[in-house]
Amino acid sequence: MTKLINDTNFIELPLFVKGKVRNVYDLEDKLLIVVTDRISAFDVVFPNLIPNKGKVLNSISEFWFNYTSDIIGNHMITTDVNQYPAGLSQFKEELQGRSMLVRKAKMIEAECIVRGYLEGSGLKEYNKSGSICGIKLPNGLKQAQKLPEPIFTPSSKAKEGHDENVSFEVLADNIGSELALKLKETSIALYEKASRYAESKGLILADTKFEFGMLDGRMTVADEMFTPDSSRFWAMSEYEPGRAQKSFDKQFLREYLESITWDKKPPAPVLPDEVVKNTESKYIEAYELLTGKKLV
Repeated sequence: MTKLINDTNFIELPLFVKGKVRNVYDLEDKLLIVVTDRISAFDVVFPNLIPNKGKVLNSISEFWFNYTSDIIGNHMITTDVNQYPAGLSQFKEELQGRSMLVRKAKMIEAECIVRGYLEGSGLKEYNKSGSICGIKLPNGLKQAQKLPEPIFTPSSKAKEGHDENVSFEVLADNIGSELALKLKETSIALYEKASRYAESKGLILADTKFEFGMLDGRMTVADEMFTPDSSRFWAMSEYEPGRAQKSFDKQFLREYLESITWDKKPPAPVLPDEVVKNTESKYIEAYELLTGKKLV
């Protein structure tokens, strides 16, 4: 029987931050990230838990941190609970597979988004203005069409509510042109490497988002990486521009929510078992396709 994790109150450490999905604990120069089985959509957390979701997200990030370490370092120390400090190994059953000990980075106030295909908020902006974040695109592009080249479309980090898409120039004004350029170049390099790998596994990496921080004076990638929560993965075998694609993420959840009368504000409705099961299966399928391993 899969053990589901909603909260981590059994950990007697200072809570650094509680996100929609992750609980992060403060160990002074380190952080413990615990990925729960919570799920959110439209910035609202649902009462249901998705079995194995936390393990999938944590394991995929671990895979990509290792795979991309030749491009940029990351904040990961270990995912082996036996190596955790502060007596945390006593919670091995709860933490193994869904947690990560990381170095504490000073986060850069920007969300770094790379788009290789036209979808989501980028599609909406393109349909209104013919551009995304100030980047002019060719006329007549269809939904889900591949862009001439990957584009960097950052957003500001909002304390509350939605992040706001900004131009590269605004980002440079906010954090400095040298750092902004480094974020852009690194983000695109990461996307291109991961995209090539995904294609070798029969998947299209449509877009993704990163967060970066500074460690010992060096820029490093942090948080999560190329997970179904932070990226759109599509099956190459079913890809067809001009329509929404079948994706390895919250597709079943989003489709269900669009079909019911919910105003997309808290409280979130209870999800039917079928939506929970289908969402779980897509997360696991994404993990197994990308890593070539069975989820333990």
